[in-house]
Amino acid sequence: MTLQQITLEPVAANEDNFAPFGKLIRPDESAGRGTKFYDDAVAVWDIPGMVTDEEATISVARTYIRPLSVIWMERHFKHTQVFMPVNGQAFHLVVAPPNEKNVPDVDAVRAFTFDGNAGVMLDLGTWHEFPFAIEREADIAVFLRRETNANLEAFENGEAIGGDLEKRNIQTRLGVEFIVAV
Repeated sequence: MTLQQITLEPVAANEDNFAPFGKLIRPDESAGRGTKFYDDAVAVWDIPGMVTDEEATISVARTYIRPLSVIWMERHFKHTQVFMPVNGQAFHLVVAPPNEKNVPDVDAVRAFTFDGNAGVMLDLGTWHEFPFAIEREADIAVFLRRETNANLEAFENGEAIGGDLEKRNIQTRLGVEFIVAV
């Protein structure tokens, strides 16, 4: 099968251009507040909108340099997945907005670059490929549900599906190969 190649020009993620997919996670000087215990030595920023339950877990994933070709895209129905850089390395993230189909809308797929100084919380149902390391391996803390990890183990015909996960091989299903431009 010949795949239609679609090149995605990644843009630097910011609060405005990433809003249709989720929220950036980083300090917000305008919203910081002190604590009752440390005066001005500690500032805290709340990130509203996280959805999960008591079955949440945090994993650290090391993503190595790999071809910038999108094979799978997935989405979650029960939690707002978070990717948080641990070693400050930049990464690309390919996303598409939630929809009612079992695949993302081809025309809505976008690529973003995160400089390693901010994480991201995806909205419920946002389609995404796992982050791509850019210059060297990127260590990323991943906040997700335990159920999602179990769903990923139910790998069948190149895909995984479960109560909190729909992971689709978009090359097979859509006949397209998204390439993140260098």
